[in-house]
Amino acid sequence: MIERMHTGQRMSKIVKHNGTVYLCGQVGKAEDDIAGQTRECLARVDALLAEAGSSKEQILQAIVWVSDMKNFAAMNEVWDAWAPVGHAPARACGEAKLARPELLVEVIITAACD
Repeated sequence: MIERMHTGQRMSKIVKHNGTVYLCGQVGKAEDDIAGQTRECLARVDALLAEAGSSKEQILQAIVWVSDMKNFAAMNEVWDAWAPVGHAPARACGEAKLARPELLVEVIITAACD
């Protein structure tokens, strides 16, 4: 069974299947700097995971896109403070042109769920 939550024409914010939850890409408030945007998108990840019956301790994989690798260290400072010790997911990070020029980071999450 596939369960879709917050589904629109283009995408669902959450898709659950066979004990796994997939989140759509999360971004922060465009007026913030990289640290603020990262904090905001990780707060959104926390909220969506909780709604799906999961948590950041259950993240299996994270894909992080930054608009400019010069922001890599600042994004990682926020990430490292947020990520639970001993529960680091498989993670990739790359530079990408995001949907709008003011967006600096986007995070895509796959996690185990209850």
